[in-house]
Amino acid sequence: MRCDTPHNYVYRLLTQNYQHVLALVFAVKEINNNPTLLPNITLGFDIHNNYFLASWTYRASIEILSAQGNFIPNYICGTRDNLAAVTGGPNSDVCSFMATILCLYKIPQLIYGSSPLMSNNIQAVFFHQLFPNGTHQYMGILKLLQHFKWIWIGVMYADTDDGENFVQNVIPIFSQKGICFDFIKAFPKLSSSNNAGEMVADGFKVYDIVKGSTASVVVVHGEIQSMIILRIFHHVSEFQDEAMTNRSKVWIMTAQIDFASLPFQRSWSIDFLHGAISFAVHSKDVLGFRDFLQTRNPISNKEDDFIQDLWEYAFDCSFSSPTIDIHSKKLCTGEEKLETLPGSIFEMSMTSHSYNAYIAIYAVAHALHAIKARKEGKPFCCYDCLPCPEGKISNKKDMDACFQCSEDHYPNSNQDSCLLKKITFLSYGEPLSIILASFAFSLSFITVLVLGIFIKYQDTPIVKANNRDLTYTLLVSLLLSFFCPLLFIGQPEKVTCLLRQMTFGIIFTVAVSCLLAKTITVVLAFMATKPGSGMRKWVGKRLASTTVISCSLVQGMICTVWLATSPPFPDSDMHSVTEEIVLVCNDGSVTMFFCVLGYIGFLAIVSFTVAFLARKLPDRFNEAKLITFSMLVFCSVWLSFVPAYLSTKGKYMVAVEIFSILASSAGLLGCIFCPKCYIIVLRSDMNKKKMLMNGKK
Repeated sequence: MRCDTPHNYVYRLLTQNYQHVLALVFAVKEINNNPTLLPNITLGFDIHNNYFLASWTYRASIEILSAQGNFIPNYICGTRDNLAAVTGGPNSDVCSFMATILCLYKIPQLIYGSSPLMSNNIQAVFFHQLFPNGTHQYMGILKLLQHFKWIWIGVMYADTDDGENFVQNVIPIFSQKGICFDFIKAFPKLSSSNNAGEMVADGFKVYDIVKGSTASVVVVHGEIQSMIILRIFHHVSEFQDEAMTNRSKVWIMTAQIDFASLPFQRSWSIDFLHGAISFAVHSKDVLGFRDFLQTRNPISNKEDDFIQDLWEYAFDCSFSSPTIDIHSKKLCTGEEKLETLPGSIFEMSMTSHSYNAYIAIYAVAHALHAIKARKEGKPFCCYDCLPCPEGKISNKKDMDACFQCSEDHYPNSNQDSCLLKKITFLSYGEPLSIILASFAFSLSFITVLVLGIFIKYQDTPIVKANNRDLTYTLLVSLLLSFFCPLLFIGQPEKVTCLLRQMTFGIIFTVAVSCLLAKTITVVLAFMATKPGSGMRKWVGKRLASTTVISCSLVQGMICTVWLATSPPFPDSDMHSVTEEIVLVCNDGSVTMFFCVLGYIGFLAIVSFTVAFLARKLPDRFNEAKLITFSMLVFCSVWLSFVPAYLSTKGKYMVAVEIFSILASSAGLLGCIFCPKCYIIVLRSDMNKKKMLMNGKK
C-alpha cells in the first residue's frame, strides 16, 4: 500500500474507512491462499486515497493507467501487473470522477459504497453496483413516516449528484404522499483547508435552520462522512448551551451513512443519536477477520503506508520524538491494540461498507476464474478459450463475449452459428395424435352402445331405479367429453382456443353434477322411507334437475368471466423447447384455468363424500358404491394431472390434458355403467324389482 498526502490537508485518513482497506487486504489474502480459486495466479492491489477531492481522484485514476513510478498514462512498459478491475467507494463522487477516465479504457469498476448516477450508458456498462438499489430504501422511509404520521419533517442531504437526485426525484414522491417539509438543506462539503472557513460558515447556516425548525423528524440522506458534520452540529449546540436534543428530534438516516468521525471528536457526546433510526445494508462477520485485525500494528506491517497515520490519530500519539512542549503527544509504542478503541473511532466487527468491499474482491476473483481455462500439461500461461454459455454462440475465436441467437433461432452443436427453429404442434398426422384420437373414437362408440342399451331397456327396473333422465344426461355428457380432445389436436386457431377449455369445463361439470344429483337422490330416497319423514316432497326429478342446472350455471359464469377478462388465444412458445417453436393455445389466465379445474374438483369431492357416507345402503338399489369408486378414480387422475401438466413442455402438455380427459371419462363410464350393462345384457334374471328390493344377499 502507498499513501501520498496533499499539502496542508485537514485530515489524511478517516479511521473508519481504514477498515474498508483491511477488508480488501483480507479478501486478497484469502483468495491467494485458496488453491481452487485462481490457481497459479496471485492477486495484488494498489490503494489510493482521494481525500474527498476530485483532483486526487483523477490523479489516482491516471496513476492506475501508468507504469509504477511514472505518471504517464498508457505507458506500461516494464510493469508485470495486469489491471483486472478497480474497486471504488465509499462516496458516489469518487465513483463518478474515476469513471470519467477508467471507462475510456473499458476497465470494470465495482462500487462498494453509494453509487453515482450514470447518465452515460457507455460508462454504465462498466459499472457493477454492490450497494442495494436506493429505491427500496426510500420507499421504506416513506412507509415509516406514514406509519408514525410524521408528516412535518426536515431534510438534510449530501451536496453530491446522488443527493441532488434524491431531492429532485424522491422528495416530490414524498410530497405526493402527504409529507410536508420545513426545510431541505444540503450539508457543507468537507474539503481542503484552503476553504475551511467557508465550509464552517455554511455549516453554521444549516445548523441555525435545523436548530430553529419546528419539525420533530429530520431525514438525513448523506454519505459516509455526513456523521462528522452531524457531530459538529451537536457539539456546537452544546457549546452554545442550545443542544439539539432539547427539541427531541428523531433522526432518520440512510444506509449510505457510516459512523465516521475525526480523531479530535473522540470525546464528544453522541447522546443526540439515542433514538435515531438508521437503515443498514446486509453484512455479516467474516470468519477470521477479527483475528486479522488484532494482528495489525505498525511494527509487523511496515509495508502499510496507512497504518502509521491511523495509529497516531486513533491512539492520540506520535511516532516522532517528543518536544519540550508540555502539550506534546505521547509516544506510540506500536503495541497498542485496535480492540481497545471505542466504536466511534474503529469497529472490530465488519461494517456494511467493509463487507461490500470484501465481496467486491471475491466478485473480481470469481469473474477472473470463470474466464480462464488452463491447458493441462502446458505452462501456466497457456489457456484454452472457454465455450459459450448454453444458448449463446460466437462466430469468431478470441471474442470477448458470446451473443444470443434471435428467438426464432437456436445455436448449433458447435455454438458457432444459429439455426432456424422448426414450427411444431400436436398435428393429426403424428402417431401420438392418432393413438389419442383412436382412443377417443373407441370410447365414444362404447358410450353410444351403452346409451343404446339403456334406451332399449328403459322400462326395466335397473334403468328406472335412479332417475332415468339423469342417466341419459350423464351418458351424453360423457359422449361429448370423449369428442372434446379433438379440439386439442391440430394447429391452434382462434376459435378452437376459445372452445377448448370452456367446452371441457362445462361438459365435465355437467357429468360430475349428474353424479352428485344421483347421490343426493339415493340418500333422500332412503330417508323418505322412514315413517313420518318430511323428505318425500324433495324426492323427484325437480331436485335432480335443479342440482345439475345450478352447478352447471356456476361453471358457465366462471367461463364467462374468463372470456371477458383474459380469453385464450393462439400463441407461440419460443423457449420451452430449444430447437422448436411450439404453436400453442395461451390460456390467457392461468388462474382462471385452475378456477375451472378447481370447481370441477370441488364438485367431485362433494359427490365422493356424499356417496361414501351412503355406501352402506342396500347395494342393488343404489349406486353409492359405484359413484364412490368412480369419483376416487376421477380425482386420482386429475390430481396426477396437475404436476404432470406443469412439468411437461411443448406440445406434450396438450397430450397430457387429452389423456387426463379420456382417462377420467373412461373411469366414470366403466365404474358406473359396466356393472349395470352386465346385469341388463347377461343377467336379465336380476333385472327385476323384487331382486333389487331384497338388498344384500
